[in-house]
Amino acid sequence: MSQTTTGHGAEISRTRLAGLTLAAVGVVFGDIGTSPLYTMKEVFGGHGIAVSHDNVLGILSLVFWALMLIVSLKYVLFIMRADNRGEGGIMALTALAQRAVGKASPRMMWGLTALGIFGAALFYGDGVITPAMSVLSAVEGLEIAAPGMHRYVVPITIVVIVGLFWMQSKGTASVGALFGPVMVTWFLTLGTLGLAQVIHHPGVLAAINPWYGMNFFIEHRLHGFLALGSVVLAVTGGEALYADMGHFGRRPIKLAWFFLVLPCLYMNYLGQGALLLSDPSTVRNPFYLLAPDWALYPMVGLATMATIIASQAVISGAFSLTRQATQLGYCPRIAYIHTSAREIGQVYVPGINWALLLSVIALVLGFRSSSNLASAYGIAVTITMLIDTVLAFIVVQALWKWRLFQSIPFLVGFLIVDLGFVIACSVKVFDGGWFPLAMGAAIFTLLATWHRGRTLLSERTRLETMPLDIFISSLFHSPPRRVEGTGIFMTANSEGVPRPLLHNLLHNKVLHERVVLLTVINEDVPFVPEIDRVEVQTLDFGFYRMFVRYGFKDEPDIPGAMEQATTTGQMEFRMMETTFFLGRERLVPHVKPGMAMWRERLFFFMFRNASSAADFFRIPPNRVVEFGTQVEL
Repeated sequence: MSQTTTGHGAEISRTRLAGLTLAAVGVVFGDIGTSPLYTMKEVFGGHGIAVSHDNVLGILSLVFWALMLIVSLKYVLFIMRADNRGEGGIMALTALAQRAVGKASPRMMWGLTALGIFGAALFYGDGVITPAMSVLSAVEGLEIAAPGMHRYVVPITIVVIVGLFWMQSKGTASVGALFGPVMVTWFLTLGTLGLAQVIHHPGVLAAINPWYGMNFFIEHRLHGFLALGSVVLAVTGGEALYADMGHFGRRPIKLAWFFLVLPCLYMNYLGQGALLLSDPSTVRNPFYLLAPDWALYPMVGLATMATIIASQAVISGAFSLTRQATQLGYCPRIAYIHTSAREIGQVYVPGINWALLLSVIALVLGFRSSSNLASAYGIAVTITMLIDTVLAFIVVQALWKWRLFQSIPFLVGFLIVDLGFVIACSVKVFDGGWFPLAMGAAIFTLLATWHRGRTLLSERTRLETMPLDIFISSLFHSPPRRVEGTGIFMTANSEGVPRPLLHNLLHNKVLHERVVLLTVINEDVPFVPEIDRVEVQTLDFGFYRMFVRYGFKDEPDIPGAMEQATTTGQMEFRMMETTFFLGRERLVPHVKPGMAMWRERLFFFMFRNASSAADFFRIPPNRVVEFGTQVEL
């Protein structure tokens, strides 16, 4: 059988490559693939730009070069090479940048961390806007087929959105198999509808000439520059290509983009441009008016399915990002449920799901149309793209060892494009763009506060912890009574004595014949190989250190790690003879708090509402003993 390779080197068969490419079409390109629903309508309808030959070709030229420079060149051909052991996305890129800087500059490390957290926080804003914008745009096609349906657009949209979020708890395995074929049908339909108009008006093909885009700026100046705020709608979802690289590999995404998605997308934009030139009145909704009358209702149905798929990918991404943030220490432990899907919908986070649903419904009720909502769309995406550029520059400069004459043109070129879109979108802030920024800022505050609070808590605990070697030495002089079995004490500080161990010795006057100090280490890589997962060190007096390592996409499972240690012969565990001792801290304010009082109170609230360690690490509840302790923060 003939072989090929994925983007990160693993050999796969051509059949497998075709399957991955089809799956990538269904998952990766939903957001950018539904952009034709509203982009051209917003450019000409939202900015008052006249429908003329030069204006239409100018906008089509800007759309073409935005797709080529941002999506094709920046993400597909360049940034997707910056993978963290095969994984992509802003968290993976942040980890790479931090690794590149190392510990040489604490301030730069803090700045990179803040950038990464803020970019991740903005993703949640996108996770709210994408379902609202996409589904509204699809359902608005009913107004074209039957103008009297206008008053039903918002209710139907809400019903579709509620159904989408309700489906999350059921998993998407059965539905996910349809995503690829549905999206392939969607893109082929886009291309066919566009081609039908281009055949009648082939002159629009000249729009790939960048002169038309430059001339548009020359003619319209500031007004033309501000139109970029709507042109950027054509590239929303471009970052998803990089974020989903770990699921499918670089090569399947690249093949899907260049051979199906990009040609069909741009052909549809060309078709809408040709339609506008032949009938300027179609500016009210050039996408749906591309279709013949008999096909309007089927198009509404297909578009609704495509927008549901686009929204599903964003929602699943929010779940995955939440789990990654928890693993990396930026989010408190939060309850999540494993569903049956493998590629998408694998994790369901109830709290995030219902919070997103309420936010999406509020957006739909507040803005009531895709045109109004377009004012809020774009600013979060463009800032995330700008952050990606900065982080990627650090990676190529410090990790890939590019010389300045190589890396500076990269930085300057992409910064000009990204900053242009950010500035153009900034005028939307007071018309709705404040929403994703405010949501991003709120989530950034939560993530940063949790990380800072955990750091302070760890420092205070370490200062008050007895060194382990001194403690073990003291046991030889006054040995306590030993009981059968294994006692496991989870601790973040492997060099100190866990408080539950001291409490157990103080109150119960006994030690287990085997005492294991278990430390979970979260690495800045997506997955830790099984061979490196568990390490056991033997100490004196029946004590052992056990290190369990997880990547930010691994699923913590302490019983699984114990089974692996038994299988590899490092240490034998029997669950029915093992007791886990966990500490349940009660935080009290310190005289001199390490952060502002309002942040300290926020951290206390998050700390109290975090899921228990036993649930998070899948420890059987009937094997757990908890000791309450009081800690000053």
